[in-house]
Amino acid sequence: MNETDQQAFRALIEDRLAELAAEDRLGEAGQATVELDQQAVGRLSRQDALQNQAMAKATQARRQAERSRLRAALARLEDGEYGYCEDCGDDIPSGRLRLDPAALRCVECAGG
Repeated sequence: MNETDQQAFRALIEDRLAELAAEDRLGEAGQATVELDQQAVGRLSRQDALQNQAMAKATQARRQAERSRLRAALARLEDGEYGYCEDCGDDIPSGRLRLDPAALRCVECAGG
């Protein structure tokens, strides 16, 4: 992988990290504590609010996992190991890396 490709993938990863940070800020309200005031909110509405809170927390956990994968990809870029399959050592096709810049395996190794 040449320097231009590395810079392009670095920019792609950093852009996605910025998107995740923006999504975190938007999702903060959904993770807030659900109030117990039964007079203000009916039982079913409270259950809906608790379910929405649980979904917001699960979405946050998925964003955190993606953030960790992207940071690991940046570290591989720094170490000169980015773009190589961790199983077979072959190059990961750039098309695959554009779809998932944190990919660790080539298509063949990921499929089987």
